[in-house]
Amino acid sequence: MAAPDTVTRVVAVAERRSRRRRLRPRRLLLGLAGIVTFLAIWEIVSRTSLLNPTYFPPATSVASTLVTNATLTGFWSAVGVTVGTWGLGMLVAFALAAPLGIVIGLSSFLTRLTRSTVEFLRPIPSVGLIPLAVLALSVPLQQSLLIVVYGAFWQIFVQVLYGVADVDTVAMSTARSYGFSWWQRVRDVVFPTMLPYLMTGVRLAAAVALILTVTIELVVGTSQGLGYEIGQSRNAALYESTYALVLFTGLLGVAINLAVRFTEKRVLSWHQSVREDA
Repeated sequence: MAAPDTVTRVVAVAERRSRRRRLRPRRLLLGLAGIVTFLAIWEIVSRTSLLNPTYFPPATSVASTLVTNATLTGFWSAVGVTVGTWGLGMLVAFALAAPLGIVIGLSSFLTRLTRSTVEFLRPIPSVGLIPLAVLALSVPLQQSLLIVVYGAFWQIFVQVLYGVADVDTVAMSTARSYGFSWWQRVRDVVFPTMLPYLMTGVRLAAAVALILTVTIELVVGTSQGLGYEIGQSRNAALYESTYALVLFTGLLGVAINLAVRFTEKRVLSWHQSVREDA
């Protein structure tokens, strides 16, 4: 039979969850109010010529141009190129960072050996590698992947190292005493602890990878993608189209973030942080 204080605690937790659910529509409305306020300020600043409307068109005109662009095949072709580069970069970064982080994190020797190298390479801005990518690689996709993978890799790799370091040493010792192999310790002890950190790294890397993908398309001029289209619209003085493409890039970032968060909640449905937020 449950103790009275235990029952009280369970009821309190249930009440907090119920309160959070009731507050969700309010939180959604507050978020929408923020967006509407931003668009209203944008519209007023342009219509009142506080900023030159030629170079800063009203939000309504930009939104109208975005709707028109959305009917064009070339627009969605550019979106496909950007999303494809982003996805391939994320896949390569994940395939490199996750296993490497586990191997290095589980070895104190490798951790000490690589610490200075990691601390040296990690702060280097990804965009600083653009000249190297242009000089060393001739294929635009390879140039983009080099920058995107480099930026996304560190987000995942560092989080995996944190996750491995957070593994309970008693649990690891117990697994060893029971004769668990290296792979069994990783699967049954390390992975459950590391997974929330890994998902955080993937979420951070997803945003970084999108920013870098669009930046490279814009700066290097890959002849495809949303970044390239933004540059072409700017050079042709099609400012409404330029802002529309920038606005869509922001919406794409929101969609990617929501998709990653949805996946995170499904993958970590058993974890305390997700269960309390549900």
